[in-house]
Amino acid sequence: MQTFYFTDPGKVRSHNEDSVTIINNDKSEFVLAIADGMGGHKAGEVASMIAINHIRDSFYKLDTLGTKEEAIEWLRLIVKEINEKIFDYAKEHPESKGLGTTLVIAIKTNDYILYGNIGDSSGFVIKNNTLHKVTKDHTYVSMLLSNGRLTEENAKNHPGKNLLTRALGANNPIEIDIFDIDTSVKGLFLCSDGLTNMLTEEQIEKILNSDLEVEEAVIKLIRKANSRGGTDNISIAYLKKESGEL
Repeated sequence: MQTFYFTDPGKVRSHNEDSVTIINNDKSEFVLAIADGMGGHKAGEVASMIAINHIRDSFYKLDTLGTKEEAIEWLRLIVKEINEKIFDYAKEHPESKGLGTTLVIAIKTNDYILYGNIGDSSGFVIKNNTLHKVTKDHTYVSMLLSNGRLTEENAKNHPGKNLLTRALGANNPIEIDIFDIDTSVKGLFLCSDGLTNMLTEEQIEKILNSDLEVEEAVIKLIRKANSRGGTDNISIAYLKKESGEL
């Protein structure tokens, strides 16, 4: 199994509000996660770190993620706990009012693959050399698209493109969308919108299908996004199966 993750502030933002991780245990269970923070006074950075740190701490307390049903319950529980932690932080630090974060997370075991998301960070799988988006954005524009009130073409430059309808720290109670994935996929790819706002899925797919190692592919994608403007923080978490692996 090849894995690599990286986060970059981009070319415009003065600091990085994204947090990212890939963790695994001796049961060959992997968790990939990206949180894209929002809020002033570096509050977004705090919110995303709360999310990723809690995922790490919770995962390492477990002996195993268990069955698919148990892993789903774990996802729902940690999201609830992260949300509570962010709201508690906001109460203790009034200057951070408005802080929050997106979350996209993937679980891979030998028996199942699950994706979960809140907000507009994206989760993809690679199957038959094709990149497929799994997650659905929680944005105003996505809502208009699903209601048939907006076309794909008009959505690209819509002023509400980055207006979130769901985020940790903004909604209480909070619900995570969970997706059950075919285990035959060859790769798991997560990213913040700092990448997808700069590169098309076709451009991302082309680099992932090249002969580059996982680390090289991730760095090339970030450099390419920066060369096109790098208007936001850019984060990627990538897992690629080796030939013959489950």
